[in-house]
Amino acid sequence: MDKETHSFEAIINNNLSGRDLDEFNRIYYGRTNHLEVPIKESSIAVAKDNNFDIAAYAFPAKKESTRPPRIVKVGIIQHSIVVPTDRPINEQKNAILTKVKKIIDVAGQEGVNILCLQEFWNMPYVFCTREKHPWCEFAESAENGPTTRFLRELAVKYSMVIVSMILERDENHGGVLWDTAVIISDTGNIIGKHRKNHIPRVGDFNESNYYMEGNTGHSVFATRYGKIAVNICFGRHHVLNWMMFGQNGAEIVFNPSATIAAEGGSEWMWNVEARNAAITNCYFTAPINRVGYEEFPNEFTSADGKPAHKSMGLFYGSSYFCGPDGVRCPGLSRTKDGLLIAVMDLNMNRQVRDRRCYYMTQRLDMYAESLRKVLDLEFKPQVVYENEK
Repeated sequence: MDKETHSFEAIINNNLSGRDLDEFNRIYYGRTNHLEVPIKESSIAVAKDNNFDIAAYAFPAKKESTRPPRIVKVGIIQHSIVVPTDRPINEQKNAILTKVKKIIDVAGQEGVNILCLQEFWNMPYVFCTREKHPWCEFAESAENGPTTRFLRELAVKYSMVIVSMILERDENHGGVLWDTAVIISDTGNIIGKHRKNHIPRVGDFNESNYYMEGNTGHSVFATRYGKIAVNICFGRHHVLNWMMFGQNGAEIVFNPSATIAAEGGSEWMWNVEARNAAITNCYFTAPINRVGYEEFPNEFTSADGKPAHKSMGLFYGSSYFCGPDGVRCPGLSRTKDGLLIAVMDLNMNRQVRDRRCYYMTQRLDMYAESLRKVLDLEFKPQVVYENEK
């Protein structure tokens, strides 16, 4: 990946300085000072030895008279796969677990309270291939599968809530598969799970060959540290999906994803969608993307008419945090594993809601009635023409 651009931030910092850089930061990120939070020297050393980036930024709220600050330290991890996809399934999975454990250990040493991993973090993104064998062997129980058991120990060790995105095999309903977020409490218990609401059917993204739209609604999970939700990958393109997590009281919404930089890909939308959601719903968002190229043994074809190929292209990382005021921090690399930490004061959510009144002015009754009409088989769009009486 030497020829790939390291990060958007690298382009800016290599070409701007002084007042120009301050103005860019103010206009693009929302503040001239990124409010970097110091990282322990021991964490920096581990990150260097294991070739992953680490950074932390603060999102403070105004001091209040009636409420104490609600400080929570949140972490997100992006990473690449480890061994080639033609290796045995357990070898692939165990290699990823071994690598990511080192990053989780650093998150624990940094005092992270809530940690979210990328979509299908314990496996390659196999859903481009449309092949069932051997990829369905990655599927496992959300409640007691090996990945969940592995993370439960770390959750207890570090008093950390962990959000784990897996290919779930629902053992109680015929062994069907789901794209599932498992929410593991800091006590090691399973708080619950959320299944992906929106499934892509575009280009190389052939997920509907493996599982269908989720059946868990818009669950919000009340953890010791705050109320969290998981808008999985393609769901970020659906504004009502973001909205319903807010209506159910989410304070932080994670967006674990697997998305690529190829032509027709999503990279130019990446910096917009989760940020817009944070603004319109007055909560924190955390989009997370995997990193690197993943090549498969057999060629597969694309709905975009491309010649048969073995790789989808670059998963471009660039994970970041955004506050309810629209202020975001610099993202992680496009090409390198990384741990990004945000020190949030969740009081900011209500402060922004009080200031902007989005929830007071959203007119849900009007839109509910409009949507009811749209769903009617006799629906006619509300279009007014020039000479219409």
